[in-house]
Amino acid sequence: MASFYGEQHRSLQDEFDSRRLADLLEAGFVVGEVDDAAKAFIESKDMFFLSTIDQNGNPTVSYKGGDIGFVRVVDNKTIAFPFYDGNGMFYSWGNIVGNAKVGMLFIDFEKPYRLRVQGTAKVDMNDELMMEYVEAQGIVRVTVDSVWPNCTRYIHRYEKVKTSRYVPQKAGETPLAGWKRIDIVQEALPEKDQGRAEQAGGLIGVEDWFGKVAEGSEEA
Repeated sequence: MASFYGEQHRSLQDEFDSRRLADLLEAGFVVGEVDDAAKAFIESKDMFFLSTIDQNGNPTVSYKGGDIGFVRVVDNKTIAFPFYDGNGMFYSWGNIVGNAKVGMLFIDFEKPYRLRVQGTAKVDMNDELMMEYVEAQGIVRVTVDSVWPNCTRYIHRYEKVKTSRYVPQKAGETPLAGWKRIDIVQEALPEKDQGRAEQAGGLIGVEDWFGKVAEGSEEA
């Protein structure tokens, strides 16, 4: 595992008199593989945040959600998860192709607890796990560099209300994303989605869709 702190971190640690604490935390909590406790925590989550870096060096963070267990710890150095249908930008996937370094943040909002993972990612459309994820477009495998728990004191406590109806399931067809019914996007949709809006309830305007978002409608 590469050096965890750089000169910029050390400078701030010295300014705020936290170098001793930082060293204690690194020695006691930062590890280079996923242990049994971390595996159980990761695989119990139905969402996480993925950080990637674009072609200009800009960091970005994306929410990734699915059913509980959609993120798998394949072994103590490998974490896998699917890329599902998105907005067509392929931003996270494209970023990984250009710069494989990623960060993952898993949070339990009820306990609370959170776990950070840093590693190197690769996306494969022919991965053997493709058959195990309905509607997966590709499988991401992250080779783990470091894993560590994070301070929990600022995590607000929330309870899950309901699973998104858009999470792919083995039984039943996944509904068309609400925004794919917007009239002005029809000509830009991928061929597989052309004409589906009529079957999903008809075309809607942009303001209608944002209205659904504002009211928390499941159709958004």
